[in-house]
Parts: sequence; C-alpha cells; structure tokens
Amino acid sequence: MKVDVTTEIDIDRPRNEVAAFAADPDNTTAWYANIKSVRWETAKPLRVGSRVAFEARFLGRGLAYTYEIRELEPGVRLVMSTDEGAFPMGTTYTWNDTPTGGTHMTLRNRGEASGFAGLAAPIMAAQMRKSTSRDLQLLKSILEEPESK
Repeated sequence: MKVDVTTEIDIDRPRNEVAAFAADPDNTTAWYANIKSVRWETAKPLRVGSRVAFEARFLGRGLAYTYEIRELEPGVRLVMSTDEGAFPMGTTYTWNDTPTGGTHMTLRNRGEASGFAGLAAPIMAAQMRKSTSRDLQLLKSILEEPESK
C-alpha cells in the first residue's frame, strides 16, 4: 500500500540557513525526535550518491536504514531514498522564500509498504504526519531561537 505524507512549515529564517541546517545529516538528531543516530557511510560533504545510515524508533519498533542522496540542489531541494526493508521510502525536502524573507519548508515522505507494514499503512501515514509535523515544529524552534539569529 502506498504511503504519501507531506508536511509544511514557515520558518522565520533565511532559506539558505534553514536548508543548510536541515540538509546536514549531522543535525538530524537535533530536530527529528524518532532518529536516534546517524552514521556517514561515504565521505562528507553531502552530495548526490552520499549514503547515510540512520537508526530510528517508530511505532515502538527500532528501524535501521540507509538513505542515498538522489538529488541535491543546495538551498532548493534534497531527495533521498532507501530500497531496504519492508518499507522502501523516499524523503524530499524543498525550501522556498516567503514574502517576509523567511522560509517555507516542505517535507514529503512516500513509499510502498508491504507485508505487515502494508496492513498498517494507514496508521503509519497518520503517525508519520503527526511525527513530521512535530519535527518541523522543533526545527522551527531551534532555528528561530534568539541566539541562532
């Protein structure tokens, strides 16, 4: 069953700053509550073909997966995906300027769930939407803190 979840937020910081922070895998555990660790499998910096391994906790289960960077247009778009496991998934970040000089960020997760994950896809989608909305809210609070300006 297909899962396709999009969440969006406006952040009162310039697009290049938001994109640089959000696209850096080393910052992932600061703003993604479910991601517990990040490990680079390829040399830094991030570029098309880079591979980054993540360990996460979702719906009470531990998950380990490796994303490969498929597209990277700094400050505009980042596409990464994995073909591993029962839930191959892709994540896309896009960043656009707001009229007030801030950033509109869109986070889209989509994949094809099979097996048990396929049966639980509607629940997974709802939980993903809830989690990513909280994650974007945390990202906003980190980037809008007075000392980060």
